[in-house]
Amino acid sequence: MSFAFDAYVVSALFERSGRAVFALGDGTVRFETGETVEAHPDAGLLAAALHPSGEGVVTGGDDGRIVWSRASGPTELGALTGGWIDAVATSADSGLIAFASGKRVEVLDAKDSLFRREFLHERSVAGLAFDAKGRKLACATYGGAAVWFARIADQKPQTLKWAGSHVGLLWSPDGRFLISAMQENALHGWRLADGKDMRMGGYPAKIKSMAFLAKGALMATSGSHGAVVWPFRGNNGPMGEQATEVGYDESALAVRVSADSGRPFVAAGLDDGRVWTADLRGVGVTTLKADKGPPITALALSPKSDRLAWGDEDGGAGVFAIS
Repeated sequence: MSFAFDAYVVSALFERSGRAVFALGDGTVRFETGETVEAHPDAGLLAAALHPSGEGVVTGGDDGRIVWSRASGPTELGALTGGWIDAVATSADSGLIAFASGKRVEVLDAKDSLFRREFLHERSVAGLAFDAKGRKLACATYGGAAVWFARIADQKPQTLKWAGSHVGLLWSPDGRFLISAMQENALHGWRLADGKDMRMGGYPAKIKSMAFLAKGALMATSGSHGAVVWPFRGNNGPMGEQATEVGYDESALAVRVSADSGRPFVAAGLDDGRVWTADLRGVGVTTLKADKGPPITALALSPKSDRLAWGDEDGGAGVFAIS
């Protein structure tokens, strides 16, 4: 199944039911079943995440609005004056929705319209991530990351420092490690128990995508000529370990990854438009999209890992069945 949209694909997601959804830069949300929702009319869509209910997606735009789009239509969840939404994160476990605008991060509860928390930072926030239980919220900013208890109003965050601009975050499934993608060609991590730094270098390009797989034993990232896979074993995670590179191809860079949380299975989208999957138990790489084209900008495995959705920077998109 393929689509030809007329805008940059910001995100590809799967609802809990298994239906694919595409969030586009022109402010629309497109469902694979044909519905189109005008989430941000006359504005750009900048960030998207699956709604905590598993139905529809939550998007933020340069109109300063946070919107829940279902196939039946859009619902505005909040709005800011004079700002735009740079990042969105959601948690199915806690039902919380977080979004960032400049130095400010706000947290909403999908089941309680009166709940609202606001966390302020010294620098602009470029990335957000909830831990597995949705109780802690990590915020990426210049100089490191701030970790907040998402429901507590008056508090000081745990501050994790590392020089440079941090733009994306990922928690390990057990909540012991926080990984940051930086504006430079670098990946950094912290062990939460003691704040110990983890330097994870050697990347030829920026890391735009990260995902844990195999019940948290492995982490895959983009940013190289294949998917870079780091081992997370014991109390030290990747410290002292060597990464491996899957699907190495010197003619292209992996720019998006998605993975099966339960087994050693990873998918990658390349900057030349190709898409592949790999079973790390020795089955090898399977090319799903061999035709070259615009760089892949969005990639997602379905909840059962039996389908893969992709999108590119020119509006091409599709869904593959995985055997």
